[in-house]
Amino acid sequence: MNLPNALTYSHALLSECVGPGDTVVDATVGNGHDTIFLASLVGKTGHVIGFDIQEAALKETQTQLTLTGLASQVELHATGHEHVGDYLTAETPVNGAIFNLGYLPGGDKSLITQPTTTLAAVAELLKHLPRGGRIILVVYYGHPGGKTERNAVVDFCQQLPQRVYQVLQYGFINQVHNPPFLLAIERR
Repeated sequence: MNLPNALTYSHALLSECVGPGDTVVDATVGNGHDTIFLASLVGKTGHVIGFDIQEAALKETQTQLTLTGLASQVELHATGHEHVGDYLTAETPVNGAIFNLGYLPGGDKSLITQPTTTLAAVAELLKHLPRGGRIILVVYYGHPGGKTERNAVVDFCQQLPQRVYQVLQYGFINQVHNPPFLLAIERR
């Protein structure tokens, strides 16, 4: 058995804190893999709120959701994840959220996530995170602008108060080409 990569481990971490009936966020819908995974975890009584600025990504994800029978519990929005607060009520707990930072694989590499919008979304989601809830950031940084976002996100996570949050960093350190790593924020 091999150690899981960051993306595989992200799903393991989310499956521990997300269950039927929960509300979760896919902050970077992309090709829809995380959206489908989250929709299967929350079931028909749960709710997945997904965000992406690329209409083609949302369209492909909607098609996959329809084909898998998971569309009813998913709400997709053609806007940036920094607007997540507009789609949550003050009392809505968000048991899990995932971000894949960088650009859409197979898409326009000039459209990348930005530190300001990513951190605004994370800060908003922290307000909705119940005890045991997790925000997962899979950090891809081997592209122009990627190291700036990586540094901003790591700095932000290091400043979170230890008495309220645990933050895990997971990744391979002996691989070439800037392997992605994972940051998991868990509310204590």
